[in-house]
Amino acid sequence: MARRPVSKELWQQLQPLIPAFVPSNKGGPRKRTVSYEAALNGILFVLQTGIPWEDLPQSMGLGSGMTCWRRLRDWQAAGVWEQLHHAMLIRLRQHDQIDWERASIDGSTVPKPPGGAQTGPNPTDRGKLGSKRHIVVDARGIPLAVLVSGANRHDSMLFEQCIDAIPALRGLAGRPRQRPRKLHADKGYDYRRCRAYLRAKGILSRIARRGVESSQRLGKHRWVVERTHAWFAGFGKLRIRFERRLDIHQALLTLAAAIICSRFVDRSC
Repeated sequence: MARRPVSKELWQQLQPLIPAFVPSNKGGPRKRTVSYEAALNGILFVLQTGIPWEDLPQSMGLGSGMTCWRRLRDWQAAGVWEQLHHAMLIRLRQHDQIDWERASIDGSTVPKPPGGAQTGPNPTDRGKLGSKRHIVVDARGIPLAVLVSGANRHDSMLFEQCIDAIPALRGLAGRPRQRPRKLHADKGYDYRRCRAYLRAKGILSRIARRGVESSQRLGKHRWVVERTHAWFAGFGKLRIRFERRLDIHQALLTLAAAIICSRFVDRSC
């Protein structure tokens, strides 16, 4: 299956973040049997194509699917994927490529057939199990924060967590930047609590009001967050949440966010 090539910038940022290999004391291999770069390529192949881990072709020389899965799991536990996403955002910040003028927030539900943590009955899909992806993006659609909840959680319930999840980004003169000037959101966030939280953070709010105005009036700026959701859905492993374990699903989401950022880096930095 066709897939995008691995960004050199992504690999260069990832290398120093990978923890040193520690041999197992339970009789496992005494040295790495698959290189880190090969394991990353295997993880990316599964992420982009959506194939089951056990179906990763051995002929590609990327190791077994379970080896790549364990690398994904171990690096998630070590905070590698979150650090990688942060590092890519810093690279963009260094070249003044993050547009803080306005940001957008939105949630998108995906099916979750096997169940697992942070899933729930989807009220828009006959109560079938689902999971929800919450993202905050800048004015260009760069993902600044990604969180997960059950499909039955209202978007507004994770509003504060999403705003707080935006990292402080250094890279230019002055203090690290963490807050956009204005936040756009649809009627799902039309609550006094959400507006008050933005005021306390010094962020202007542009939230559609229920029963007063149409969400379509926000389309001029909010389409960027919908496009970013489409970018996430472009990864085969994220179109449906196949992973029962929350840490594995979160790892794939965070890696996808870093890849999206790397595309902006390759074009602009």
